Amino acid sequence: MPNSVTKPAFVKRDTIIAGKEYAQLLGALKERFRISHIKAAVKVNTYMLGFYWEMGKEISRLYMSSNWGSAFFDCLSLDLKEAFPGQSGFSVTNIKYAKRWYEFYNQEDIIRQRFVDEFEMPEDFGKVPWGQHIDIFTRSKSVDEALFYIEETIKNSWSRPELAAEIDNDLYKNRGRVITNFSEKLPAPYSGLAKAILKSPYNFGFIDKKVTTERQLEDELATNITRFLLELGQGFAYVGRQMELKMPGGQTFIPDMIFYHTRLKSYIVCELKVVPFIPDFVGKLNFYVSAVDELMKQPDDNPTIGLLICKSKDDTVVEWSFRGMNQPLGVAEYKLRDSLSEKIAEILPSEIELQNIIDTYNREDD
Repeated sequence: MPNSVTKPAFVKRDTIIAGKEYAQLLGALKERFRISHIKAAVKVNTYMLGFYWEMGKEISRLYMSSNWGSAFFDCLSLDLKEAFPGQSGFSVTNIKYAKRWYEFYNQEDIIRQRFVDEFEMPEDFGKVPWGQHIDIFTRSKSVDEALFYIEETIKNSWSRPELAAEIDNDLYKNRGRVITNFSEKLPAPYSGLAKAILKSPYNFGFIDKKVTTERQLEDELATNITRFLLELGQGFAYVGRQMELKMPGGQTFIPDMIFYHTRLKSYIVCELKVVPFIPDFVGKLNFYVSAVDELMKQPDDNPTIGLLICKSKDDTVVEWSFRGMNQPLGVAEYKLRDSLSEKIAEILPSEIELQNIIDTYNREDD
């Protein structure tokens, strides 16, 4: 079919009818294309990482049972490059990284080491580029630390240099430590992913009132639920508070707050305490988690998690308190805006205000 354009011509923008509808159409198409581009990139990345994971799994399984030396990697690299000419990712270094990557996340899963073929790549791994994965697992001291950086990379859309800077600053260690029994009560790698979404301390600096009771703290968090959810982190959905649990014998129990985590696909029961941790707290939390598992959890949900947020904690006391508990529990601390340094900071001028004062003083001298 001949082209309808008989000679070269410029398309004049002003010949197009512009207006609100056209602007909305253009904006919608640009946003749709951007989202489609991102989805396509994530899909390609997921497929590539899935291949590296399976390659690392097979090499790890066969390498341990064979007498192959270091020449194995050279030979495999050459054969893969020959089979797929022009395709990147088959260098000796990259193949070794794939093996180390799989083995790193499998190292703490002692039971599954006997059934290595069943250990699958976690779904969220596909949202992180391969270069960031290499930086994370080669520089992390534990699986929990690595999963923490994966979660933060996804949540904050860190580039590789930004991720490297956070690892250099030891963000994982400086964020505090939440004490859990997830390793014993949840299957891997779900246990590490669950621990990665928690932190300690939680910053309740948005509360500007004096808090002395659990009910006051709960009321303030419910009033500022949007900011509380932001502090909890991505994936938390608010289910409700003070949900009365009535038992057949007439007893009633009221957990403080219940959330659902959309990425973990599990309920999270949150108990709040304005006093330092004592062992009695975990017994009640363990009971509430059992109740949610029994009455709210659906067949396709993961196990319910209990989170206790208190004023302060002794790690050893918390760890001993977990003994004998059958549910996955975590204990974290919170902080309020009541420290002397924060009050002083509110009174003193900011850095920008100080610079403006200095500039004004210099101009007056001139």
